[in-house]
Amino acid sequence: MTTNVFVNLELVDSSLDAEDLQAAARNLLKQVRAVDGVEEADLVAVTDVPEGSMALGGFVVGLLAAEVSVANLQKLGGFLKDRIVAKNLKMSVEAYGKKIAIEGSSQVEFEYALQKANEQIAQWAKDQ
Repeated sequence: MTTNVFVNLELVDSSLDAEDLQAAARNLLKQVRAVDGVEEADLVAVTDVPEGSMALGGFVVGLLAAEVSVANLQKLGGFLKDRIVAKNLKMSVEAYGKKIAIEGSSQVEFEYALQKANEQIAQWAKDQ
């Protein structure tokens, strides 16, 4: 049985206003949808707003959600790592009923955090 991972991606860039940040999120969404193994991806609707987030045009500013199989999480992570140059990216990953949050403001930081998240998910799988 294939287990899917639910991923929330939050773009953080204090130099952008809400509209520009949302435009960047829409651009990233188009790219994420094209990543092999991503089963579903969309902007997060206002009804699902995490505490402390802003909304614009019915969606949470700078936040998108994706669903990917555990096996393809590394592909999505590699894709994202290559795009966070001089940006801060927050990512929460939910699998096996548990959640882990990672963050990176450089490719090296994000790659390390992603590796730790994958190790944690592997441990959760063993605990099932």
